[in-house]
Amino acid sequence: MTMRIFMNEILTAHPECDRRTLLPTLAAIHVSIALLCSLLLTSRVMAQANAGIEELPYARAAIEATGYQGTMLLYDLNREQYYAANAGNVTQAHIPASTFKIMSSLIAIEAGLVATADTVLPWDGVTRGRTATNADLTLRDAFQLSSVPHYQALVRAVGAPAMQRALSDIAYGNQNISGGIDQFWLTGELRISPAQQISLLRRLHDEQLPFSTDTMQTVKDIMVIESGEDYVLRAKTGLAISEDDRHTGWWVGWVEHDGNVTFFATVLTATAPDSGFIPARLSVTRDVLHELEVLPAATHN
Repeated sequence: MTMRIFMNEILTAHPECDRRTLLPTLAAIHVSIALLCSLLLTSRVMAQANAGIEELPYARAAIEATGYQGTMLLYDLNREQYYAANAGNVTQAHIPASTFKIMSSLIAIEAGLVATADTVLPWDGVTRGRTATNADLTLRDAFQLSSVPHYQALVRAVGAPAMQRALSDIAYGNQNISGGIDQFWLTGELRISPAQQISLLRRLHDEQLPFSTDTMQTVKDIMVIESGEDYVLRAKTGLAISEDDRHTGWWVGWVEHDGNVTFFATVLTATAPDSGFIPARLSVTRDVLHELEVLPAATHN
């Protein structure tokens, strides 16, 4: 039942009520209900992730071998089984960085700001260090290049009210967009855990998010980074660096293989790390996916 229908029913039953005074009250109730629903969903996701997780010693050893702190959570769709490295940390939340481009792509497409994967996002004319992003880019290219300026412009176009509604409706992480409309996922207060990342990915794969089928299919399409005869890898990286040089590196996605789907969310953290930090999130995840026979040997680094 929408708030408008609910309000009309109350006014019909109680004509003495004033529409102008009733509307703010009902709006507050609507927000409270949405927040409660999102909290319940988040709690359920966390409970499911913590229940029945099989710890993978070789995955934990692989992360330890990088020299960085980290957690990896995987979900085997056919077996309905979670696997993890450092399972006790799968509900610990981190800033999402550019993994949020999955979410912002969904929102921007649904809002009509982007029509297809080949819609051109204009360059703002500011020359930056990454020369590849100093150009007009299609949505697909901006996603694959992880172009921060192009996505910042998209999120600004969405606007804070619509962005907040979308994050609340989907129960994305802690749903906190404080820190600036074009910074909240990079340096602001938005946080998400590996368990919540897996939940979002599963709902996107199953097309169970509150977006149109076309929107979700477009995002799944731009997520493809690798494919072979019997597998497709869809994924997104994320990297955030705080003022105190704390690095947070993500790799999230899923592999479709042999009639099955394996979802993964890897996060590594370190303070003032060496140059090995950036590739480590990918290599350690590939090591584990190869060990699980999810990715073929040809892609093993």
